[in-house]
Amino acid sequence: MSLTALICDDSVLARKQVKKSLPENFAATVLTASNGQEALDILSTQEIGVVFLDLTMPELDGIGVLEAIKARQLKSCVIVISADIQPEMQKRVAELGALAFIQKPVNPDKLNQILSQYGLI
Repeated sequence: MSLTALICDDSVLARKQVKKSLPENFAATVLTASNGQEALDILSTQEIGVVFLDLTMPELDGIGVLEAIKARQLKSCVIVISADIQPEMQKRVAELGALAFIQKPVNPDKLNQILSQYGLI
């Protein structure tokens, strides 16, 4: 079984930066979404193992995506990648089931550590 990952961020540059930060041994098909609604559309049609999710996006923000994933009981692991690093936001995403919270820009070593910790590489 191969892993499929989804990078969801409204910034093309941020999506590229996350993709470049993935470790070489991250053997996954990587899809992208430019907003939360697009991410939910993908999540409803494909099995996604891990979602790299921004919080501040048009149409549907990251909190809305996390709420939908939880409500639909989807099995996707979610790693939030955001510039909004306030403790209240970190607590909220944890309550909604996110595995981890990474501050933008992504530190490749931190990302590798989290992926290893959760058996995703």
